[in-house]
Amino acid sequence: MRNFFSYDSPVSQALYKVCTCCCLNALWLLCSLPIVTMGAATTALYSVSIKLIRGEEGAVYQQFFRSFKMNFKQATQLWLILLTLGIFLGVDAFVLYHLRLTTTGVMAIFWTVLFAVIIAASIVYAVLMAYTFPLLSYFDNTNRAMLLNAFRVGVRYLFVTLILFCIHFIVIYVTINLFTPLAMFGMGLCAMASSFFLSNVFYALSGEQKPSKNDTEDEEE
Repeated sequence: MRNFFSYDSPVSQALYKVCTCCCLNALWLLCSLPIVTMGAATTALYSVSIKLIRGEEGAVYQQFFRSFKMNFKQATQLWLILLTLGIFLGVDAFVLYHLRLTTTGVMAIFWTVLFAVIIAASIVYAVLMAYTFPLLSYFDNTNRAMLLNAFRVGVRYLFVTLILFCIHFIVIYVTINLFTPLAMFGMGLCAMASSFFLSNVFYALSGEQKPSKNDTEDEEE
């Protein structure tokens, strides 16, 4: 029974990660309130989440704000680029959708084709949103290269990309329709769950060797 509630037990580690999800979500919400800082907050969120998934110990608050401060300038620039692009796509999709409904004949086909193009662009945009800030939390690069790499990684690891989309969709759907208190975990839960998969992707991209179970046991000894 004592081992069951020890710090290293699966139950204790699971509870720790649940509490950490709640703390990370609160930190993310707090630092995202000005909206302009949401990119830096998301970068810090993934920086801490990936480290926790890999078992790297450290104070969550200190790690979060260290990453927030260190990546603030570039993350804000990338966020403003993506925010502007998202508003542009959203407005275009709204206008084209209603034009498609209110016209007939050749013009209706024309607006439908344009609407399909906007949908395709929105998918690319979703890939950029899924990978840009996690990549920024782990790699150093220019803004242009970061966006290009986000798209390339999203396409290369398409299965992981689909999983990331599913994680966010499920959390949002359950929170809105089934269990509102899940909002306490929100982005913290999404980031922690996504980091299980992103961590392996980043190992592959960086050429680092993933620590084996035996390596971990040797360090503990």
